[in-house]
Amino acid sequence: MKHKLFYLLVLAALLFSACGGTPSMSTEAATGESAAPSVVRVGWAGSPDSLNPGMGVLVEAYTIYELVYDSMYELNLDGSFTLTLADSVERSDDGLVYAFTIKDGIKWHDGKPLTAEDVSFTYNLYMDTPEYAYLNGYYTTYFDSIKAEGNKVILTLTEAIPNIESQLVFLYILPKHIWEGVDKLEYENFEMIGSGPFKMKEYAQNEFVHLIANKDHFATPPRVDEVIFQTFENQDALVQAIKTGQVDMITEMPNTAVVALKSAENVEVVVGSPLAPDVSDIIFNQLEDENCPKDEGGICTGHPALRDRDVRLALAHATDKKKLIDVILLGLGTPGLTLIPDGLGVWYNNSLKDYEFDIAKANQILDDAGYKDTDGDGVRDMPDGSRPLTFRLNWPSDSLTAPRLAELLSEMWGQVGVSLEMQAVDPDALTAQCCPAFDFDIMLWGWSSDPDPSALLYVYTTEAIPTGSSETGYSNSTYDELYAKQQTALDFDSRKDVVWEMQKIVHDDVVYIIPWYAQNTQAFRTDRFKGWITDQAKVELSDVTSLVVIEPVK
Repeated sequence: MKHKLFYLLVLAALLFSACGGTPSMSTEAATGESAAPSVVRVGWAGSPDSLNPGMGVLVEAYTIYELVYDSMYELNLDGSFTLTLADSVERSDDGLVYAFTIKDGIKWHDGKPLTAEDVSFTYNLYMDTPEYAYLNGYYTTYFDSIKAEGNKVILTLTEAIPNIESQLVFLYILPKHIWEGVDKLEYENFEMIGSGPFKMKEYAQNEFVHLIANKDHFATPPRVDEVIFQTFENQDALVQAIKTGQVDMITEMPNTAVVALKSAENVEVVVGSPLAPDVSDIIFNQLEDENCPKDEGGICTGHPALRDRDVRLALAHATDKKKLIDVILLGLGTPGLTLIPDGLGVWYNNSLKDYEFDIAKANQILDDAGYKDTDGDGVRDMPDGSRPLTFRLNWPSDSLTAPRLAELLSEMWGQVGVSLEMQAVDPDALTAQCCPAFDFDIMLWGWSSDPDPSALLYVYTTEAIPTGSSETGYSNSTYDELYAKQQTALDFDSRKDVVWEMQKIVHDDVVYIIPWYAQNTQAFRTDRFKGWITDQAKVELSDVTSLVVIEPVK
């Protein structure tokens, strides 16, 4: 669930050299003749990190999973859920047993029937594969058993939970006849046999993903024939590509391009809340030595000053969020508080008061805590004089916003005697540095949120440290107890109160600095395809909701 970027082109040849090879498009397709297949080209900044649904981390991977696979529920743009693979579901009075009646006639992309056995096999695979716990394991925390009985899937829980839909919506159903005979962790899954509205045709990492329509899909057969997601490594190229028609839609853009694209011929810009609310975070490695997950590869080289709440609090007061939003997002965002974004509505604790930007107060906090500039070089030192407050600051090299954010943080924090050693890192390498290695001081990255708060709340738990889900190494036993409590709180208001209390705890402990919650900004060409979904509460044009209904402009 992390984020990505894009960039420059003037001619098709330059585009090709910037982005690597891409599937060719016929002359007929380029000129729009009806005899050619309708091919939608989507430009984005990233690429799936894994085609294995148990191992994917990045947003781009989940975009492809949504198109190629089905799950028990579909998340709608208004935040509601729709039952998809099943005709009906029956719940026992005690809330422990769910019986899903699987639809007849659903087929895998290779023509074999999808049955209740496939669903049962998949849920057991997620539940019984510990390594899948990084992203998918907590969805099965309260699973006791799953079995197939005829055309029914019987899911039994250890405790009744309030959010079964959100626990199943991202557990993509896999074909038993393929997955039961492979190494679940090593399987690269290049063929991606699913049951979803699109089929995998060809994939080249960091270059393109080429999908073809599953015209026999049981629910939403696409109206177009193919979709190609093309990776750009230069943001100017991505913006230019939508202007010139090299692509039909772009999933992201620098906010500096919004005004120009709004005036571009045949281009429409859409701005609104993201389908998965976006959280940008400034991550402090505050792992205590006794919690270093050495058995899971923990290196644990974080700067000890960041374990001190006073240091984190001072940095919070030295962070001018309004300036960051105005300069980097051109105002298209709101100040952040915790990992639970304002886009999650009632789950967001809007009663919290942010730390005001106050350089004098930040300096006073550090003075009082004993962090002095002992040698007069402009950088404070640890109270024992052992090392300066010089922190390594890293971010994914494909991030649109992180380079400028890093520069501004360096300026702001320099005013309180903190220096930064700044470096962009390949996203995969940064993931390896992060979790559970904890081989960093501060990182700039982000999350895309689940529709239910439980997923992001888990990131703060002690249990998440060795699994790789914790970025900070934060550990608080009271918080852990509240996390378990909200997991099984069936009364909505009671659960909301617990979720709000948890947010207050981590906000008071300054676990992260959340600079903003960004709005989603995307663009599409109006002369190529019509029907993009732009009138809903959320904006996500690369979602299955748009890609199955758009059709060529006549």
